[in-house]
Amino acid sequence: MYYNSILETIGNTPLVKLNTVGDDIEGTVLVKVEYFNPGQSVKDRIGLKMIEDAEEKGLIKPGGTIIEGTSGNTGMGLALAAAIKGYDCIFTTTDKQSKSKIDILRAMGAKVKVCPTNVEPDDPRSYYSVAKRLSEEIPNSYYPNQYDNPSNTQAHYETTGPEIWEQTEGKITHYVAGMGTGGTISGTSKYLKEQNKHVQTIGVDSVGSVYKKYFETGEFDKNEIHPYLTEGIGEDIIPENMDFDLLDAVMQVNDKEAFLMTRALAKKEGLFVGGSCGAAVHGALEYARTSDFGKDDLMVIILPDSGARYVSKIFNDDWMREHDFLDAD
Repeated sequence: MYYNSILETIGNTPLVKLNTVGDDIEGTVLVKVEYFNPGQSVKDRIGLKMIEDAEEKGLIKPGGTIIEGTSGNTGMGLALAAAIKGYDCIFTTTDKQSKSKIDILRAMGAKVKVCPTNVEPDDPRSYYSVAKRLSEEIPNSYYPNQYDNPSNTQAHYETTGPEIWEQTEGKITHYVAGMGTGGTISGTSKYLKEQNKHVQTIGVDSVGSVYKKYFETGEFDKNEIHPYLTEGIGEDIIPENMDFDLLDAVMQVNDKEAFLMTRALAKKEGLFVGGSCGAAVHGALEYARTSDFGKDDLMVIILPDSGARYVSKIFNDDWMREHDFLDAD
């Protein structure tokens, strides 16, 4: 048996039980390890789906250019598909993203433009605005816009949700994922709740993001927005893919909690994952400790990506100490 291209290896990632982290919790806690995808992240799923849907609609022609704003992982998913399908790529990202992510995108043949993090989304310098402007200036280009593109949510409705349902034999009671563009949590939650309306969906947000307060009050409060270092979750906008009606709770996690859990997952579980993975696990375990999660319950947490992209940051003791995430000793 062989695959016709690397794209056919996307999906069907494994579920792994947590044994040491959170061993005080009754019930079963599983993680879906998305770094088994060829581009080492959950975003491979949407990269392929968005391009295939664009091709069907005639939104991109042979030899075209894909332009997207990305924290790195979606860019990798798009770059994989582009390499096989013959498209060029230009990605915009923020200056808080790890150098490893930018280097990997360039290794895949993409051009990367780094934009400032601490500007308003509609500022012409923001990575959202720069991507949109380039897509308007460059002929035969396609701007997937993962934040508002329904193919993002649909990719998870068609793949991630069914995989989890099948892998748990329909026994899942709680689903947990970080909240970034909204596609992973919304698409998967929609599918799972259609199979069993009692499945609880818990979103994990970053301190410094608008999501938690918006979920709880319906108010978009700019005062909630401040810089944070966890990549890939939290927003200073409300994307169209973020469907709050599919959520039952939102847990907010700060950078230190996220990064220390990320390191614990490597040392105690052998799971070498990224910072948003640590945030998701920390938030999930805190939810389990403070809710009625019991011995008969089964929780699945999405681990979006690999730790390989964070070696210079989260797994670097000097960087962690500089940001007061580790004690001096």
